[in-house]
Amino acid sequence: MNDAENPEQRDWMTSEVATVPGVRLAIVFSTDGLLLAKSDGMERDSADRLSASCSSLQSLGRGLGREFGEDGGAVHQQMVEFNGGFLFMRSAVGAYLAVVTGPDVDPKLVARQMQVQVMKIGARKLAGPPRQSSV
Repeated sequence: MNDAENPEQRDWMTSEVATVPGVRLAIVFSTDGLLLAKSDGMERDSADRLSASCSSLQSLGRGLGREFGEDGGAVHQQMVEFNGGFLFMRSAVGAYLAVVTGPDVDPKLVARQMQVQVMKIGARKLAGPPRQSSV
């Protein structure tokens, strides 16, 4: 079983950001929505659903960036506020780090720790070539 099939083997990708006060869970997912890592205690089905949802949001962000941004409109980070908390997402060199928090959280502290995690993820050069469509 490889790392993509077993996200528990990549807990280092979420462990430090998951300890920030107010953070409920964290995942890392590929650009095409494949779950790469999940925080301790998170059920795999829930992590897979979050990964798919976040991938959809990233796709919407990329479309907006291409339409209204500059230099290709790359999306670096996104934040969604909902009743009961926040979703923070940050690009991580071919992957994305997503963090779900409760309502009482210091966004600056979350963002700072996410940046540290993104740097660690990037240092491991996890990005692989994108999947090719057979169509």
